[in-house]
Amino acid sequence: MKSGRRLLALVKKEWVQILRDPSSIVIAFVIPLVLLFLFGYGLSLDAREIRLGIAAEDGGWEARDLTAAFLGSPYFRPLVSPARQELFQKVVAGDLKGVLVIPAGFSAALRSGRAERETQVLLATVLLATDGTFPNTGSMVENYSLGLLSQWAEGLSGSAGGVEVESRYWYNSELESRYSLLPGIMAMIMSLIGTMLTSLVVAREWERGTMEALLSTPVGAMEILLGKLIPYYLLAIFSTFFSLGVAVGLFGIPFRGSLIMLFCVGSLFMLSALGQGLIISTLAKNQYVASFAALLSAFLPAALLSGFIFEIDAMPPLQRAVAAVLPARYLVSSLQTLFLVGDAWGVLIPDMLTLAAFGVVLLGLTLCSTRKRL
Repeated sequence: MKSGRRLLALVKKEWVQILRDPSSIVIAFVIPLVLLFLFGYGLSLDAREIRLGIAAEDGGWEARDLTAAFLGSPYFRPLVSPARQELFQKVVAGDLKGVLVIPAGFSAALRSGRAERETQVLLATVLLATDGTFPNTGSMVENYSLGLLSQWAEGLSGSAGGVEVESRYWYNSELESRYSLLPGIMAMIMSLIGTMLTSLVVAREWERGTMEALLSTPVGAMEILLGKLIPYYLLAIFSTFFSLGVAVGLFGIPFRGSLIMLFCVGSLFMLSALGQGLIISTLAKNQYVASFAALLSAFLPAALLSGFIFEIDAMPPLQRAVAAVLPARYLVSSLQTLFLVGDAWGVLIPDMLTLAAFGVVLLGLTLCSTRKRL
């Protein structure tokens, strides 16, 4: 009974401190809103209206039809010119991302190919030069151009061999990158909030000289830990569902999972994030150092190694090993599954067990590092 009253008093004390300190509210609600707006509107991996030059050196109707196909594509914003050198100079200047050269004799070569083989069109040679300064963009230009060329050639000659291919994209039929980016943003927000909020807790007590008074009370190390943990856990969960409401209501991101599973996944992850923040706060004893350590150890790894932007399978072995011991990696996987797929137990259960193991280890380390002595 006494332990319960002491714990309740500590939790009440922390809530009063949260309400008096606007920085906690800013971290929990304002920062998620800013990050969602920045990444939701400012970051996209989709390629739209790529600036592409088309050197139309051939005047046949086939060449004109190919040019019209690029002009009608939403992926390109073509600049048509009869001189390739002018377009190449614009690539050097950075005004274009690539040049498609339709050489003279292109239409004649296509007609000759159809005359020789009535069942197959022999494509004439075209030149596609892309800007390799940005490899990802250059690769997109190449892939989109080849896909459009292949589609145009198939329409010109009919289906190859009578085989028709029907393509479908599961879970994200519109191929919108923000559908997978915003769940990753939520994982970054949860990492930042969970670690940042608690990293300042104990350090603030040391800076203000109230830790000595707290240590002189009858409360135990476990009660101090829970008293610090519970209020910020609740605040972080509120922030998680607030971010969910913004992502679904404002950006139209589908959420196909259940709120109960989101609560379970978020709670398990918060155990590790809050434990990590308390460890930092206990060791740092300075709010500036604690906040910097939280940013360095939580936000940056979650952004770079969690699979949020870069696929983990494409990383070198050392980075994959580091990502394997990063809780945010499993949170990103779970959130993307909940948003785009639903309650897929084959993915969620292993991720949740891993998050639970991380939480037990980090909270255990926090308890071991908490001492009731100066």
